[in-house]
Amino acid sequence: MVTTVTKKATYADYEKTPEGAKYQLIEGQLIEMASPTLNHQEAALELAAQILLYCKQKKIGKIYIAPMDVYLDDENCYQPDIVFVSNENSVILQGKNIRGVPDMLIEILSESSEHTDRKIKFHNYEKFGVKEYFIVDPEDKEVIAYDLVDGFYKERYRKFGYVDSVVLGKRFDF
Repeated sequence: MVTTVTKKATYADYEKTPEGAKYQLIEGQLIEMASPTLNHQEAALELAAQILLYCKQKKIGKIYIAPMDVYLDDENCYQPDIVFVSNENSVILQGKNIRGVPDMLIEILSESSEHTDRKIKFHNYEKFGVKEYFIVDPEDKEVIAYDLVDGFYKERYRKFGYVDSVVLGKRFDF
């Protein structure tokens, strides 16, 4: 019997990818990401602009958009579409990236990322303790909101055209 062992990629391998290349480190696999569609970009920009303005007005934290590395562990470094880090959690903002668990994440679905966003990232965001996670379908504007409750995600709502954030204390229409 022959056993094949494949070495998992680590953050050290991820750091060797060319700057500007669209890779994510997902469960020890370097995954090249496709460019986003126009609908994806429009949804991400509209939501990010509203959230950025709100965060600046309220001075409650920082917002980042992809590509921005969110290092969760040595085998998971993602580039969520929209990231919110509260002032209380700002210790995770370390130089060139985010090293730790953000307070809120939004993933805008694309054809190439749907499985990853709905399954793998969902599981890992839950496992690492992201308080609030949104999955947005840019085609029909469906938003699924998840809150971390006792270590597990509970679906709070499935609606169209808005992100209603408990973490931020505001609803954002798009």
